Amino acid sequence: MQNTAATPAPMLTPPTSSALGAKPAAAAFRPGAPQATSVIGTDLVIQGNLISKGEVQIEGEVQGDIHATHVIIGERARVTGGVVAEECVIRGHLLGTVRGRRVLLQGSAHVEGDVYHQTMAIEQGAFFEGKSRRTDDPLSGIARSERTPEPAHSLVAPGSPPPLT
Repeated sequence: MQNTAATPAPMLTPPTSSALGAKPAAAAFRPGAPQATSVIGTDLVIQGNLISKGEVQIEGEVQGDIHATHVIIGERARVTGGVVAEECVIRGHLLGTVRGRRVLLQGSAHVEGDVYHQTMAIEQGAFFEGKSRRTDDPLSGIARSERTPEPAHSLVAPGSPPPLT
C-alpha cells in the first residue's frame, strides 16, 4: 500500500528586523546570499582577516579586517582592524576604519577610527572618536588587494628565479 499522506509545506521564516529599520528576510535583502549568519562566539579570538559573502556577527574578539555584506559587532565584542560592509551595526568596541553604505553606532558602541559611509546614524550614548566622511560609494576607495586577496605564494630562496604565476 502506498503512503499518500501529504508532506507538510516548509515553514517560511518571518521577516527579521534590523537596527536600521525593518527589512525582509536575509535572502530577500541580499539576493543570492546564504541565509545563515556566521557567528564569532564570545569565547573565540580570531587573529587574521575575515572574508564572507554573507552576514557576520562578532561576539568575541577579532584582530584583523572584516569584509562581509552585513557585519554586526556585538556589545561585548572587540575588533581591532578595518570593517568593510554594505551594512554595519556596531554595538561593541572597534579600533579601526569602517567603510559601509549604511553604518549604525548603537548606544553601547565605542569606535575609534574613521567612518566612510553613505548613511550613518549615531545613537545617544555611543562613543565615536574619528572622522565621519560621507561619500557616494564608500566601498570604492578600497585598494584591489583589500577587496580580493591575492593567492599566497611560497617563499623563494635568494638567487632563485621568481615563482611562475
